[in-house]
Amino acid sequence: MTTFQSLSISEPIMKALNQMGFEEATPIQEQTIPLGLEGKDVIGQAQTGTGKTAAFGIPMLEKIDKKQRKIQGLVVAPTRELAIQVSEELHRLGKMKGVRTLPVYGGQHMERQIKALKDGPHIVVATPGRLLDHIRRKTIRIDQVHTAVLDEADEMLNMGFIDDIRDILKAIPTERQTLLFSATMPKEIRNIAQTLMQSPEEVKVKSKAMTVSNIDQNFVELQEKQKFDALTNLLDIHIPELAIIFGRTKKRVDELTEGLQARGFRAEGIHGDLTQGKRTSVLKQFKNGRIEILVATDVAARGLDISGVSHVYNFDIPQDPESYVHRIGRTGRAGKTGVAISFITPREMPHLQSIEKMTKSKMNRMKVPSYDEARRGQQRIAVDQLNSAVKSGNLEDYREMAMELLNEQDSVSLVAAALKMMTKERRQAPVTLSSVQPVSVKRSSKGKGRNDKRNNYRGKNDKKRHYNPKGNKPSGRNRKFQNKRGSKSE
Repeated sequence: MTTFQSLSISEPIMKALNQMGFEEATPIQEQTIPLGLEGKDVIGQAQTGTGKTAAFGIPMLEKIDKKQRKIQGLVVAPTRELAIQVSEELHRLGKMKGVRTLPVYGGQHMERQIKALKDGPHIVVATPGRLLDHIRRKTIRIDQVHTAVLDEADEMLNMGFIDDIRDILKAIPTERQTLLFSATMPKEIRNIAQTLMQSPEEVKVKSKAMTVSNIDQNFVELQEKQKFDALTNLLDIHIPELAIIFGRTKKRVDELTEGLQARGFRAEGIHGDLTQGKRTSVLKQFKNGRIEILVATDVAARGLDISGVSHVYNFDIPQDPESYVHRIGRTGRAGKTGVAISFITPREMPHLQSIEKMTKSKMNRMKVPSYDEARRGQQRIAVDQLNSAVKSGNLEDYREMAMELLNEQDSVSLVAAALKMMTKERRQAPVTLSSVQPVSVKRSSKGKGRNDKRNNYRGKNDKKRHYNPKGNKPSGRNRKFQNKRGSKSE
């Protein structure tokens, strides 16, 4: 387990990471960030959804001089959608440092982009065709770029952008740091690494077979403000033996714990700010059943080995599939069947689909539970207790009084009164949680359907070109640009 805190990251970026709810580095981040901070070129082989943006973004952001209103970092991405998403994540990572990020892509008005470029962004995230257009017009100056990133290089190869990539890298100062990320490593990508990078270090993260068994996986689609009431209703309906609820941040865990306690649940929270003594005490109470609900962050739950957890609730969906698998793996142990329920806001539905794809499992949709359903759940507990008392016998001392009551009241009213007395009425204390941003979804551009809107995300300067394995020269504007620059760029 590696936390971002242990990777020598500056305070402004650490603040941004904490705000985003990121505490633990993914494998690609753990391996790439130290190399990036040392200024080394990196070839990263990893799938989409493994945290690549922070892996290359953090070293880039650390080197940005915000006083210099010039483009110092450049990211090249295959599609408009990916360029926008990468730009948004870099903006969130760099906002505490005051770093300005701008996405540039085909399909957007050129004049508007030129105006935005004159405003002095520190980082530009661009699609290849539109970037070359700006370079040709001299509306983007990349002579001060010290960090260049190629994201999803194999996809750019498949789309016919390989020559554009070479031209772009040749136009950037040779005294630069280059980071290349690709899910696969065909020979054309290897050739770029060998000819246009300086002794690159290789980082390879194998995609694990993230499959889960013995776990009934479900999701509830709902608005952020509905989450807490839905959670307490589900807890009353499911009546879990032991449950773990995952929140994205420490603040979230604290607020959830206080809210659950206010409504009468035996809940305690654990996160990175707790002392070891407090953490040990909470876990001991949970294992012994003195508390029924544990609220935790991903980092705090690492290494938990607690048998008997019947339910896991993802109050906030995790950023990556590996964290999802780790979370729900707290239940369904020792041959028992577990239940996992994830709360998904409408904007997070694409993220849920990517988790399903990578875990090769399907989640069942559940409807938002009502308070009436929750109340019936509590009544069922009382019914079970009554039935158990009848089966246990030893009721002779109570029969005489029971007969007297039946002479005065009808049997249904008496049983209803008993159930009312035994049913735990949940306190409807008002609970307000701080809002959190939905997880950002960086979709892969692979596997696009014929009718997928993403096919329209390339503008006239980012038209899809077919990959030519024979390496023939590009035609049209790109050949002219290449010839115009001639030997100067070689």
